[in-house]
Amino acid sequence: MSRNMKIISWNVNGLRAVMKKDFPKLVKQMDADVLCIQETKLQDHQREDAMINMKGYESYWSYSTVKKGYSGVAVYSRIKPLEVNHGVGIEKFDQEGRILELVFENFRLYNIYFPNGQKDDERLQYKLDFYDAFFKYLDQFKKKDIPLVITGDYNTAHNEIDLRHPKSNEKRSGFLRIERDWLDRIIEEGYVDTFRHLYPDTVKYSWWSYRFNARKTNAGWRIDYFFVTRNLIEQNWLKEAFIDNDIFGSDHCPVGIDLEIPG
Repeated sequence: MSRNMKIISWNVNGLRAVMKKDFPKLVKQMDADVLCIQETKLQDHQREDAMINMKGYESYWSYSTVKKGYSGVAVYSRIKPLEVNHGVGIEKFDQEGRILELVFENFRLYNIYFPNGQKDDERLQYKLDFYDAFFKYLDQFKKKDIPLVITGDYNTAHNEIDLRHPKSNEKRSGFLRIERDWLDRIIEEGYVDTFRHLYPDTVKYSWWSYRFNARKTNAGWRIDYFFVTRNLIEQNWLKEAFIDNDIFGSDHCPVGIDLEIPG
């Protein structure tokens, strides 16, 4: 007996801000079995009851310990995970509250807010080092052939199809060759970009600048992804991948996948 599971990821760009735009109603509308959110910009004591106790869901949280109102990820799940873990065991990456690992019966789910490298060369290097450390951490599970789902804001558009103005952004972090090479590398290592796997030629974006009416003119970037291990594809778990441009409330929109998991 198989089980269907809809998993959605959304960078909300501040949970307090999106709560004012009726986040619980949007959660109900999306109807995800598991909802991963990034950039909550919260500390533990700043959470409200309405954030923690979303109807029908258990919630799990990770916070930045080095900077208030910064980073942070959370997961709302209808299905109780076997384990919930934080980080990869390296303090400089774990302390920014960017990583939540949920262990389910048949697979492991990672909700990640990958660093942005635009501030300066130091943050760009931090971003590249984070990619390296995170995917090295995953190797232990990948070698055991455990299906892995890695979602979140990757802060990198992979190819020219993934942003409206590729030429003018070639020297901007988020579309630098060195960042795009990282996405090439994880694909070579057997991870699959679910949306591009199902829709190789579809132009659709998940983030738009707040400036220049970018969302209205659809001058966007696709930087939010679901990557999965190839074994998940080979076992025919992946039924759909989508980008929901009709959900507003952030400079990102939700992205998601539908899985059919053997029971």
